[in-house]
Amino acid sequence: MNRAIPLVLAIALFMEQMDSTVIATALPAIASDIGTSPVALKLALTAYLVALAVFIPISGWMADRFGARRIFAIAIGVFMAGSIACAVSANLMEFVLSRFLQGMGGAMMTPVGRLVLLRSTEKSQLVNAMAWLTIPALVGPLVGPPVGGFLTTFLTWHWIFLINIPIGIAGIVFALTVLPEDAVRPRAKVDWTGFMLSGASASGIVFGLSVISLPVLPPVWGIAATMGGILCFFVYLAHARVHPNPLLDPKLFRNRTFALSLMGGNLFRIGAGAVPFLLPLMLQLGFGMTPFRSGMITFISAAGAIMMKFIIQRVLRFGGFRRILLLAAGGSALSIAVNGFFTPATPVALIMLILFFAGLVRSMFFTSANALIFSEITEETAAQATVIASALQQVSIAVGVALAGGILDIVSTLNGGELTLDAFHTAFFAVAAITGFAILPFLALPPDAGQSVSGHGLTRAGARAASPVRQ
Repeated sequence: MNRAIPLVLAIALFMEQMDSTVIATALPAIASDIGTSPVALKLALTAYLVALAVFIPISGWMADRFGARRIFAIAIGVFMAGSIACAVSANLMEFVLSRFLQGMGGAMMTPVGRLVLLRSTEKSQLVNAMAWLTIPALVGPLVGPPVGGFLTTFLTWHWIFLINIPIGIAGIVFALTVLPEDAVRPRAKVDWTGFMLSGASASGIVFGLSVISLPVLPPVWGIAATMGGILCFFVYLAHARVHPNPLLDPKLFRNRTFALSLMGGNLFRIGAGAVPFLLPLMLQLGFGMTPFRSGMITFISAAGAIMMKFIIQRVLRFGGFRRILLLAAGGSALSIAVNGFFTPATPVALIMLILFFAGLVRSMFFTSANALIFSEITEETAAQATVIASALQQVSIAVGVALAGGILDIVSTLNGGELTLDAFHTAFFAVAAITGFAILPFLALPPDAGQSVSGHGLTRAGARAASPVRQ
């Protein structure tokens, strides 16, 4: 495996993952500068998520039609253009449109990056490659808040976007020089009806859940958008059954390993994906910490995530996908539930120790699940598989944040409108339970699922075949 390939992809994906969270700490400063309120400015967060939901489905078709390496480099360029536009925005409308442009670039980077990796990596090396590619998703949301707080405090908020420019330029140069030139694959004309239905479905659900969890607009708008997105999803399924070349083919779910891995992975994301939203809020609002201090505490999870990268291949070779995913899902659910017992009197060292363990098992899960999803995918269906996985990932994260935000609202309403520590504890217990439900799909996996990727059982089988037979 060419180790430079996942590293190049990881640089771009880290930029996208960090940027999706770095803006949160700068909202008050941005709002003051462009003459709006922080609550109204949350529309910019929603615009970014909607752009991801709309354009992720078509990214696989574009990668096949024009070449994955070329589309990946273009996606970085679009993301940079959106970053510059954000930095020079003078009012709310300009800023929201700029974030939408950023989202268009981000929508192409993640699925196309995975596609490049799948097509340039042997199955036996997929776990190691995915380990590198998983780190940005784990580290980015943790780095974003402290970096955003630092840049906004000591420079200006504009730098949280301008910092993307040198990173993006390096990403484009490395993408065009290091990533392999892939052949353009003939694809039928784009399924425009499928594109509109899938985009309306994903964006409706993501927008609706974002509005429900971030009360920028009346909640009825969020409920209506969510229901409309769900309706479009079922209409798309009916369309895909009769279309000869649907944009996203539901037949992929006939692959049992692919279907179960996606189901378990997205249940896990609904629960664990809410933690980067809940934990900094609890440390700041419940414990009275500054954004920078809370970010430095939560960053310890990244150390656990990175450490797991160096041993995950051996762990999977020893235990196999099924056993390791069950262990990681259970361990993650337990580590999230423990957050529900944190109080201002809890020693910081103990909090950081638990968060380090959480980063370890969460990295174990994400790397294993991401590799298992594609373990039995053929090269012909790789583009659609990466797109489906990325689209469902965005929806599941939106569901998780909406759920966590809804629990906080309900408990605080019951407490007379005050957001107390009890609300955070209840939310942590709830998302821990959902994370634990990820165990159920993996229980249905056969013990040898993804064996060609993990190597579990193959070494012993080879040794038995090579050993002399005793009479």
